[in-house]
Amino acid sequence: MGGDHGPAVVLPALLAVIERRPDVRFLLFGRAEEVEPVLKGLPRLAGLSEFHHCDVSVRMDDKPSQALRQGRWKSSMWRAIEAVKNGDADVCISAGNTGALMAMSKFCLRPMANIERPAIAALWPTLRSECVVLDVGANIGADAGQLVGYAILGAAMAHSIFQLDRPAVGLLNVGVEEIKGQEDVKEAGRMLREAQLPSMDYRGFVEGDDIAKGTVDVVVTEGFSGNIALKTAEGTARQIAEYLRDAMSRTLLARIGYFFAQNAFRRLREKLDVRKINGGVFLGLNGIVVKSHGGADQEGFAAAVDLGYDMARRRLIDTIREQLEHFHERQPVPVDTLVANGGTNAS
Repeated sequence: MGGDHGPAVVLPALLAVIERRPDVRFLLFGRAEEVEPVLKGLPRLAGLSEFHHCDVSVRMDDKPSQALRQGRWKSSMWRAIEAVKNGDADVCISAGNTGALMAMSKFCLRPMANIERPAIAALWPTLRSECVVLDVGANIGADAGQLVGYAILGAAMAHSIFQLDRPAVGLLNVGVEEIKGQEDVKEAGRMLREAQLPSMDYRGFVEGDDIAKGTVDVVVTEGFSGNIALKTAEGTARQIAEYLRDAMSRTLLARIGYFFAQNAFRRLREKLDVRKINGGVFLGLNGIVVKSHGGADQEGFAAAVDLGYDMARRRLIDTIREQLEHFHERQPVPVDTLVANGGTNAS
């Protein structure tokens, strides 16, 4: 029910996923009067889905506290998350209200042991391949302990998705020198250097341009700067695509050149496709929840579903638990200091 387009985009996107992942099945939660007319036009999806009517749906402008009061136990968002908790589903995907989704996910699924505040992680295309970036919007601000916790979560995700024994991890900073940056970032760097965790290869500080370069497999930051970086990358990709489209249609010679270079420009468009970074994973919960952008089109939402599918197939939750337990065994300081209270939701 969430996002800018609701069932009109979500349901056709699920059909596209079925085409490439024939073993997938769906539980659908929403208002019958809006879902069923669209579902009737997609008989193959209907045959591979189980629809549950919900009287309540969370609005995009609802405050998290309001969504919890009015939608707990009965809204489509809550019941989708609850399906993961009860083991009826492996992953929940929603394009709805980010703050409400995080609040409900945290309340329903509960954070993992020693994790107080989960983070949102995104898969980011790079010149090398992809990297994990977190936090991209769950929490505004983070102390050193939280950043270390994010590094552990991000390394576990990279291990699960990229099949890396020791993912390279970097802390996002204003420079690579150890004397630069905020005190919390410098302290987190010191903690990671001294911990020498076997689950990651800590590479020190990285700068903004290192994300696109693919300098490391995991980029760790707090939600304010992470969300700005994410939206800036999306906007820049669209800007470049518009520049190219305008340049290729400006003159007859340019159009002829485009005709002969169509394959090259097609590959470039694929590289600039911001839908590839659609889908933020809520890390640190006892279940997988993927947040799709509210404005995602069919391909964008399908990409978020694909991401959730891969998370479940590659045992992301088990990997995170194993690495957190391993760190706790090696850590002389109580692990609950790693992820501190505080922060607010950012959409």
